[in-house]
This record gives sequence, C-alpha cells and structure tokens, in this order.
Amino acid sequence: MRLSQIVIDSADPRALSRFWSALLGGEPHDRARGWSHVDAPGFPRLAFQPVPEPRAGKNRLHLDVAVADVPAGVARALELGATAAGPLTSDDQGAYRTLRDPEGNEFCLVSA
Repeated sequence: MRLSQIVIDSADPRALSRFWSALLGGEPHDRARGWSHVDAPGFPRLAFQPVPEPRAGKNRLHLDVAVADVPAGVARALELGATAAGPLTSDDQGAYRTLRDPEGNEFCLVSA
C-alpha cells in the first residue's frame, strides 16, 4: 500500500487548489465533476472534492508544512488568503503557527 492522495472537502475546489498551489508550488488542475488537485513538490497529491455542506467543527486531520522561517512563511500564507488561528509557539521540538486556509481548514507552518 501507498498513500495516493489527500482529499479535502471543499465548497470551491478550484479556488482552494489555487491557494494551495500558490503556497506549496505545483500547478492546480481542474478535473471532471468539479474536482481540482495540486501535485506540489514533496507532497502527496492534494485533491479537493466539491461538497454541498459547510465545514463543521475542528479538523480531525491537518497538514504540517515545513518552512525555513515560520514568521516569513506565515506572512506569505496570510498574503495568499490564510488566516491566523493561533500564536507562534516554540518548544523543544521547534516553532509552529496554526493557520486556516480560505475555507477554514487548519494547517500548521512548522520550523524545518
């Protein structure tokens, strides 16, 4: 077995794929039946499927994205449409900051 892709429910797959493509690299691809995906370097495919219901509650799964400079990465993510969901936190493992993508899905930028 191998992980093929990570699928994220989305109200607007096309827009969300463009956010993640801008953040991680790679080109967004629109697919049949409203799906979109991104093949970002160093990541499994991120696929976005259209769903009619809004996101409810906290994510049960989130992505950790390694960056060389967490504050600089946060600034870039915010420019692209992310929102902050917590303060910069440092511990014995490094630093991280929790953000939300344009549809409210949580992800963390973590020190590389």
